Amino acid sequence: MKLILLGAPGAGKGTQAEILSRMLNIPTISTGNILRAAMKNGTPVGLKAKEYVESGKLVPDDVIIGIVRERLSEDDCKNGYILDGMPRTIPQAEALEKVGIDIDTALSIEISDETIIERMAGRRTCKDCSTTFHIVSNPPKVEGKCDNCGGELVIRKDDSPETVKARLATYHTETEPLKDFYSKRGKLKTVDNQATVEQTTAEVKKALGL
Repeated sequence: MKLILLGAPGAGKGTQAEILSRMLNIPTISTGNILRAAMKNGTPVGLKAKEYVESGKLVPDDVIIGIVRERLSEDDCKNGYILDGMPRTIPQAEALEKVGIDIDTALSIEISDETIIERMAGRRTCKDCSTTFHIVSNPPKVEGKCDNCGGELVIRKDDSPETVKARLATYHTETEPLKDFYSKRGKLKTVDNQATVEQTTAEVKKALGL
């Protein structure tokens, strides 16, 4: 199964992608994580991306497509994959099709802006392995410490309310039109974000026929 998860920043795409990845035994390709790794390692692509991310802007398509294509050519993607955070724009979706990256389903997680702003304020990310937690809905076992590697949990710069509002505005203009793009191809499925992660997962499974 080749899946794309759509939804505003903070809609829970990353969490649902992790769950589906375990369930279907296919990797989640999170462009955010690939980019953060590149930024942390100070690679040329990473440094270029960093300037855009810190000002709440989108990273240019050519940079993203190159990184994604490289990742999808690895062995673990042979039986399918989940793309999280990509494509973000119609030109990106067209560019993916052009390089032969075809998907089965685009799943959109629907949620209101108000809920997202509230939710992002409680998000914490591990400085070392990028695992995300939430102080209310998915708290770490030990406050401020990552369950996976024991790393320090921090508030990412792009989770601050000002940046979140900028990212939401960008999402509505640039990314939301993708729903129409995939709908026309008969590939769009939508799910309303539920009160808990488990309830959302149940809706996702239903939509995907799992």
